[in-house]
Amino acid sequence: MDSELNFVKGKIRTMILRIIIFLVINFLALTIGGFFTGKGVPSDWYDGLLKAPWTPPGWFFGFAWTSIMICFSIYMAQLWTNHDNKIFLVVLFTIQWFLNIGWNPTFFYFHNVTFGLVIISALTILIGYFFYTNWPQLRFKSLLIAPYFIWLIIATSLNAFILVKN
Repeated sequence: MDSELNFVKGKIRTMILRIIIFLVINFLALTIGGFFTGKGVPSDWYDGLLKAPWTPPGWFFGFAWTSIMICFSIYMAQLWTNHDNKIFLVVLFTIQWFLNIGWNPTFFYFHNVTFGLVIISALTILIGYFFYTNWPQLRFKSLLIAPYFIWLIIATSLNAFILVKN
């Protein structure tokens, strides 16, 4: 009985450690991206753009990304446990990480809306790939990545609107 309990405790500790590691990595990406964003949403450049009517208020972006990265960290910890090809998973996660960081300076610092749309579209496709290909292993745990995917669809549409209307 004690060995079973210790085994379960060990698995829980390992999962918590994985979640913490992914939280640190994901929030590091947000921090780096935020550093390159500069004034970002309240900047004169962004404020002067014609934006989509469905653009959320500025405060919502921080709330959304915080919630998304918490869910995504739990998702990645679960996926790490269930994925057979860890190297492939690390490669995909790393690509996601750099795309996530790369959009901010591309869009907000360099004001390159076209390449920003390319980056965010690639990120959306990649997160959709995560969801679709890992559903058989994770099933309903895959819903943890749904907020990320949905937000990226919205963000891609916002980026596309700005490209077309400005």
